[in-house]
Amino acid sequence: MGFVDLHTHSRCSDGTLTPNELVDYAIEKGLSAVALTDHDTVDGLDELMEYAKGKPIEVIPGIEYSTEYNNRDVHIVGLFIDHKAPVFLEYLTRFQQSRTDRNYKLCANLRGAGIDITYEALLEAFPGAVITRAHYAAYLLEQGYVKSRSEAFERYLGDSTPYFVHREKVTPEEVIEVTLRAGGIPILAHPTLYKLGREQLDVLASRLKAAGLMGIECYYSTYSPSEERQMKALAEKYNLLPSGGSDFHGANKTGLDLAVGYGKLYVPDRVLSDLKAALNTKILFTDLDDTLLNSEKTISERTRNKIMEMLSKGHHFVLASGRAVNSILDVLEVLDIQRADTEGKVYMAAYNGAVIYDCTNHSVIEQYDVPIPTAQAIFDMAVKKGIHIQTYTDTHIISCAEDRELAFYKRAIKSPYKVGTDLKKELAHAPFKLLAIDIDDRSRLEELRREVEASDFGEDITCAFSNAHYLEFYNKRAGKGNALKNLCGAVHVHIKNSVAAGDEENDITMIEAAAVGVCMANGRPVVKECADYITECDNDHDGIVEVIDRFVL
Repeated sequence: MGFVDLHTHSRCSDGTLTPNELVDYAIEKGLSAVALTDHDTVDGLDELMEYAKGKPIEVIPGIEYSTEYNNRDVHIVGLFIDHKAPVFLEYLTRFQQSRTDRNYKLCANLRGAGIDITYEALLEAFPGAVITRAHYAAYLLEQGYVKSRSEAFERYLGDSTPYFVHREKVTPEEVIEVTLRAGGIPILAHPTLYKLGREQLDVLASRLKAAGLMGIECYYSTYSPSEERQMKALAEKYNLLPSGGSDFHGANKTGLDLAVGYGKLYVPDRVLSDLKAALNTKILFTDLDDTLLNSEKTISERTRNKIMEMLSKGHHFVLASGRAVNSILDVLEVLDIQRADTEGKVYMAAYNGAVIYDCTNHSVIEQYDVPIPTAQAIFDMAVKKGIHIQTYTDTHIISCAEDRELAFYKRAIKSPYKVGTDLKKELAHAPFKLLAIDIDDRSRLEELRREVEASDFGEDITCAFSNAHYLEFYNKRAGKGNALKNLCGAVHVHIKNSVAAGDEENDITMIEAAAVGVCMANGRPVVKECADYITECDNDHDGIVEVIDRFVL
């Protein structure tokens, strides 16, 4: 088994080796891969990648961002970034300017303490480097103002000293978003260094996971065995990919060596394999009715074979629908697309993303309900207006009446039903969605939507049409777009590899959230306006085959 180092620095920030020297030293140390993650700069990446061509080592483009969280520096490592992506370069320019502005202020503060220092003098002393506090410490030591680097931090450069200057507030969430948009994997660097304590570190991990964090450093030079176990437990709790590295700076960190840290570090190459898998696996989210399913509520053999082909190649398939879990499972059985021997897996986002479900393991990944008092209020609004409304238990439809709207719905959905309007009596737990139906007059549904949105609970509920006759109500944290983001995080697929196809209003958030959003040829005009691509074939002519061929395989 080989080993890797996914956190290192060069002379382009505050290390002492050039990128080329780093490559040579990594080969000498026996590494199978090394990532260059200089502070707030990518200046060394072109040199690194060009020099490594043909050499027996893999090099990974990266960066280490400095951000602020609760008045602490928190670092995010970005691996596999497209360091020439316009969105990344635009952000990096502003990010670097904030560092420059801070450096001018810090120099002014130090001059006020009697130290003869300017930012220009630092640039001259460390040509080509991104100036960090490590450079200040080296400068103060060289000029005789301190006797050690640690004294420089204790007296002049530490966060608690009167001379320290906070940068423009750059949040971890901001750089996570930029890293994802640049195709990279955002990783929380060396969490134990922030001295947050277990509870606050848990809060940080939870918050950043929600923002799109994909990994956490479980291996690091300063970790004790108990700290490494703690980081691995945190990774498992929040479903984060393990990463790690030495934080090698060359001679600027005495005793800390590449690959082995202070002598006991070992980052197995399986860590890198798992990170790369997140970049190589694709995931297709598709609506059911009028998207995947044809007018006969099934799929052709051609579509079935194409889905099986993508699953056999390790890509994932997601049935995203307003339908209930049991209804989608019924459809899945008819489609006959699930095989135990395929590397790719089948998932569902039921109730418009309120329940994310693993169809292979028959387990819920995430779920968001509508509180029963809120559901009852919406039920009562609809009944008062004479509009049919229904909700769902795990096994049954709960309908306000046995009427022609229910009969219309039951033509496609075979679930059993009960009639009742007292939801506390009918439901064992809070429902995941409600559905109002009007066969003849959409304007009545529009009026109901306006009333719900204007209510006291309207900010917590999403109201969206799934077709001309169906108005859906579900938790604001649900929705197909949120389901796409959450499931990508849960199964470790980079959102840049997500594709979503739909035809109706309730598909819009999913189409917008995906890297490639597709509207079917038979989709509504408002959905086509939001899509990156409109199929040439509709749902009755294997439109999903077109999507898979063009964007997945």
